[in-house]
Parts: sequence; structure tokens; C-alpha cells
Amino acid sequence: MSRYDAAETDDRDADGHEADGDAAGGEAAGTERTFAALPPARGRGFAQTWWGRAWLTALEGTALDAQQLKAGRGLARAGAVGAVSVRPGRITAVVQDRDRTAHRADVLLQELSDEQWDRFLGMAVERAGHVAALLDREMPPHLVEDAESAGVELLPGLGDLEPECDCGAWDHCGHTAALCYQVALLLDQDPFVLFLLRGRGERALLDALRSHAGTHPEKRSRPEGVDAAEAFAAGGIRPGLPAAPPLPAAPGVPPSLDTDGPPPAGIDPSALGFLAARTSAQARHLLAEALRDGHERQPVEPDPTAAQDAVRLAAGDPARAVADRLAAGSGRGREGLAVAVRAWRQGGTAALAVLDEEWTVDAEALARARAALESAWAEGDEGERPVFRTRANRWTVVGAPVQLRLGRDGRWWPYRKERGRWVPAGGAAQDPATALASARAELHAGRTA
Repeated sequence: MSRYDAAETDDRDADGHEADGDAAGGEAAGTERTFAALPPARGRGFAQTWWGRAWLTALEGTALDAQQLKAGRGLARAGAVGAVSVRPGRITAVVQDRDRTAHRADVLLQELSDEQWDRFLGMAVERAGHVAALLDREMPPHLVEDAESAGVELLPGLGDLEPECDCGAWDHCGHTAALCYQVALLLDQDPFVLFLLRGRGERALLDALRSHAGTHPEKRSRPEGVDAAEAFAAGGIRPGLPAAPPLPAAPGVPPSLDTDGPPPAGIDPSALGFLAARTSAQARHLLAEALRDGHERQPVEPDPTAAQDAVRLAAGDPARAVADRLAAGSGRGREGLAVAVRAWRQGGTAALAVLDEEWTVDAEALARARAALESAWAEGDEGERPVFRTRANRWTVVGAPVQLRLGRDGRWWPYRKERGRWVPAGGAAQDPATALASARAELHAGRTA
């Protein structure tokens, strides 16, 4: 139920349909619907659906005074439109000026004749998709086009919305414009508002559609569904994006793959279960990143290569058999994979690239690196300044098993030597002195462990 439905004050039957008095139209008992006044809604568009926008086009393309349209939008946004009464051929509401003066505003729209309704109903039952869309509170473009082909204009055209207001204006004033903007919101939620304006309430229209369908028994044997051309035409009409989902407290748990019988040839249930668990963890990680403020301004990272993804999976602490398969598949071997996992945990693909790549620093980046090194120890004693031996993007401290590696993004990564192999010793830092301190602390911790 929409917020508008909750505000209606007309009589309805047990199925929630209008209790129309006269199925042929006219202002019979029960054909009026009243919608409660809406609260102020500043900054919100008045029409999201194509038929709601068509309604406003009929208003805005006809009104002679643009200032009155602007005033009407302002009154509608300010919540100055009272309860809206919708009945065949007329919509009515009391609209308050900014000085609280109340005016009765009416907008008239020509009702369809009985002959036009018969043509529309005969056309609609020819297409099951038209009726299905109406029941979903939608108005497919082909329904309107097919109705026009049958000589029935459902949506108002230029000049069809006739204003009446007790303020004395002869054209659309701010009060009738405000009423039309408010009705656009109602139409967005329920296109049956338009049909009521044209002379048929919801229940009367649906009953008439059933009656016409009953006179064409051959139509009932047609398969259910929506015409392909109609579905294609409606493809560009998409609803707004839903709200972002909340971040789960923990990754989902994949189902158990244990079975009574043996697995198919070539299938390792433990490896498959591990892969499903890591996929769930990665999905939660990506969602957490997407929900962070400013995520839309961050550059899109390329997908990891198969070798990089093997390291990501190994970082999930797989069973020994799975780890051995990853070590072999990645070409790193068991020890090499363990070092790569340490790098991945320090900074993902960026840290892994620093581990694997040795690249020549161009002149501009080299000048910035030297300036950063000079600044890092500018205020210390001369004896505290480390002496580096440089090769490519790697600065190794002379006489100590510690090293700084420059990443392509300008950050410094600490490394230390362990059993003859350079291994990551911490996360990246903008300051080379901070990175070197991390490497030395890691080296000290390793020696005292």
C-alpha cells in the first residue's frame, strides 16, 4: 500500500477496490477519491514516471505565465495544497497562499465518452500485458499508443487541463498549478487516478475489462505474458535505485558440501567449500568499501590477475592441501606464497606489486623521492642519517638488513631480510623515516622472538 492509499477516504470493498456506483462513469456515488494533504517536500521532483511527466508537460506547455508555474511549484513544495479530491472530469483542492489566504482550485479534464471507453476496453483485452501492467499500477507506453490508435486520448494534451480558481485568474494561476504538481505525485503512485478523471474508477474499469474479456473466449486460451515489443519499449523506464543494503555483521556461511556418496571425479569438496567461504568474505569486503563515504570518487581498481587472486585466496588460511595447490598454481612455491601472503595482508594488490616488481624510477619521481629522504632526516644528527645503496626503486640501508621500496604511487614500503629473502615488514607510509622505523622494529621483533 502506498502512502497515498493510506490517506484515501473513499469507500472501498473487501478487495481494496473503489465502490463505484455507476460502471459507465459520471459522478455517481463512490466515484470520488480524496487524498490527504502531503507534508512539505523541498527539493523533490514532482514526477518520476513517464506518465507523471506527461501530465506536467500538458500543464507547463499550456500555461502562459511562467511565474505562475514557479509560484505553483513553490506552494506545492511548501505543503500548501490541502486534501485533493479526484472525481470524473475534475480535481479539487484548497490551496493556501504564503499569507495563509485560502483559495479553492479546480482543474477540469474532459471525460471519455461511452463509445471511447468501449474502444479502449476492446483494445486493452487484446493484450494481456496491458491489463497486467495496470494491476501493477503501471502504464506501459504501448497502452497509451494503442489507445491513441483506437481514437482514445488517455493522457492530457496541451490545453486539455482547464483551470478554475476563485482568485479570479483566467489562466493557470499559482493555485491551480500547485494542484497539478500535487496530482503528478498521485499519478506516479497510481495511474488509476487518471482513469477516474477520465470517467472510470478502478473497480468499474477492472469489472469492464473482465466483462469484455468474457465476450472473447478465444482470448482466454492465449498464453500469459507481456508482448515482446511492449517489454522492449518499456525497457528504458526504470525505477530509481533501491537503498544500499546494510553491511552484514559477518560474511555468509556457505552450505555444507558433505554427502553420503563420493564426490564426482575431479571435485575436491574441501577446496570448493573454502572457495565459497572466501568468495563470501570478498563480497562483504567489497560491499564495505562501496558503503564508505567518498567511494564514488575513488579510482576503479583493475581486477586481480589469476596469480594475484591465488595469493588473496591463500591469505584466507586454507587447509594444507588447498594451500599446496595454490602454491603450485601460482608458481611461487610454498615459501614464496607465504611471503606473498604477508605482502597481501599489508596492502593487497599494491603491496604485492611492490614485492614482485623492480622498476626504474623516472627522473621526476626520483627527484621527489630524494627530496623526501632528505627531509625525513633533515633535523636529526648526522650520525642518525642512514646511508642507502640504491637500485631501481629499492633503497637498502648499508650495513643493515632493512630496505625501503618505493611504490608507483609514491609511498614507501618497509622490508627486512629473513633467511636470505626480502620480506614485507609493515604497511606503506608517505614518510620514509616512518617506513624505515617499521622495518627496524620488525627486524628487532624477529630477532627477539
